[in-house]
Amino acid sequence: MKLSKRSIYIIVIIVLTIAIDQISKSLVRASIAPQTEIQRGERISLVGDAFIMMNVENTGAFLGMGSDLNPMLRLIFLLILPILVLVFVLRYIIKDKSLDNLSLFAFSSIVGGGIANVFDRIVYGSVTDFFFIDLGGVFKTGIFNMADLSVTTGMIILVLVSFKKKKVTE
Repeated sequence: MKLSKRSIYIIVIIVLTIAIDQISKSLVRASIAPQTEIQRGERISLVGDAFIMMNVENTGAFLGMGSDLNPMLRLIFLLILPILVLVFVLRYIIKDKSLDNLSLFAFSSIVGGGIANVFDRIVYGSVTDFFFIDLGGVFKTGIFNMADLSVTTGMIILVLVSFKKKKVTE
């Protein structure tokens, strides 16, 4: 079976996204003391107090939501449902030949980031988060990782592309 350039593009983006995420998480796990409920972990200042690295194991989803769910609900909402959504999105981008390269990049980034975080939940029972941004009350994030950044970037690109398409059709 010969893969098309389009399929190779999708695979490369997904694999690169997963690789960058998993390598960054491995480096963080190996070199930064984790934060626990009892003890504050190591914090590394990248840009003053505005951009900090730390090691937090997140047993929930976005910003730790769902970490206090019972095990069966966590299994459903943090593993089964995300896997079904990822399969659906992957199937969609493979089948819909009308998607432009920017939309393909965005969807592939979302799928790669989703796979990377699901992989962590399966293998480690949690997701390693490590970046934190605080721009003095103007802008403040939760603690996130490269997979989260890929998913968020993909979503922003899709929103911008949809606005551009709406403008063109008007």
